[in-house]
Amino acid sequence: MEMYSMLAQAESNTPEIIREEPLDQQQTTTTTQQADPNGVTTPVKKQPQAQWTQFIFIGLIFVVLYFIMFRGPKKRQQQQDQMVKALKKNDRVQTIGGIFGTVLEVGDTEITLKIDESNNTKIKILPSAVHKVL
Repeated sequence: MEMYSMLAQAESNTPEIIREEPLDQQQTTTTTQQADPNGVTTPVKKQPQAQWTQFIFIGLIFVVLYFIMFRGPKKRQQQQDQMVKALKKNDRVQTIGGIFGTVLEVGDTEITLKIDESNNTKIKILPSAVHKVL
């Protein structure tokens, strides 16, 4: 069964007639016929697009997403862990809440900070609450 349809091209004055044919096992291209002003049609073969380029593009998207979603936060967490492990007594630190203090004691689950010299005020914080070492 053959079906004809007419398409208008924006760049050219000659319309293009596309003939759609049922695909056999041996036929993998679409046949296009160019209409001349004289009424003569010439068949033009169009090759199908390569499907592997789509798979490469999707693969690249997954690689970029991996680096954005997993690698960046993991790297920051490793830097945070190294900074906390390197803490020792008398280090000046800033917490994520903006409190400045001097490290008195470092434990596995908590860190004791001295935040006021005159009143000898101490607080205990989690290791993850240390923002930076001053």
